[in-house]
Amino acid sequence: MTEDYVAKMGRKSLAELQQYVSGRAQYREDAVLAALDELARRGEPHPDDAQLRPELEAEVQKQVAQTAEDQQRAVDATAAEEAEEIGPTLYSPSTITLFSVVFSMLAGGALLALNFRALKRTDATVRLVLFIIAYLVVGGLILSWVVQRYGLNPWFGAFFDLPAIVVYIFWFWPRYVGATPYQSRSWLLPFIICAAIKIGLTLWAASFLAKFLGKLPGQ
Repeated sequence: MTEDYVAKMGRKSLAELQQYVSGRAQYREDAVLAALDELARRGEPHPDDAQLRPELEAEVQKQVAQTAEDQQRAVDATAAEEAEEIGPTLYSPSTITLFSVVFSMLAGGALLALNFRALKRTDATVRLVLFIIAYLVVGGLILSWVVQRYGLNPWFGAFFDLPAIVVYIFWFWPRYVGATPYQSRSWLLPFIICAAIKIGLTLWAASFLAKFLGKLPGQ
């Protein structure tokens, strides 16, 4: 029952209050309840008060619950619309490039794959995985040939990931993300994970190399 109906019924005459009860089919249940309360307050309770009140109160409670549910749906719909306008949370092209340069093309590819997952682009994820596999196989063969022909040079490894980064940013991103609005996703957790993996691999490689050199003749 709203305060508006309570105040409204306080200004009605007894006849008008009786009319609300006798003609209750044409009025809201909370208005009829307010009329019953006002009649009781004035010492003129309606004869059917005890019979009508439980039914009216149950209906009012049902309406209140329905109103609350409708309001929640409206809030949820508004939140969904705002989220759709803002877009999903994605790793930015600069983050993908940074991880590819600092760690490897595999790290940048993993972030790009997570973006496609957030966008629900399974087709893009499959194409990305196939590209990475093909790139590693073909690039490994080319790198092996270059090393055999020209000798081992640290610059070869530094430039190995560059073509993959270009494909990530200038082919996969425009084609499967494009102008989609998005929020930048934090890179801190992936950075910690990648750094831990890189440090672990470095320590393992150093340990393996030390054991290998220790087994050489004359060591």
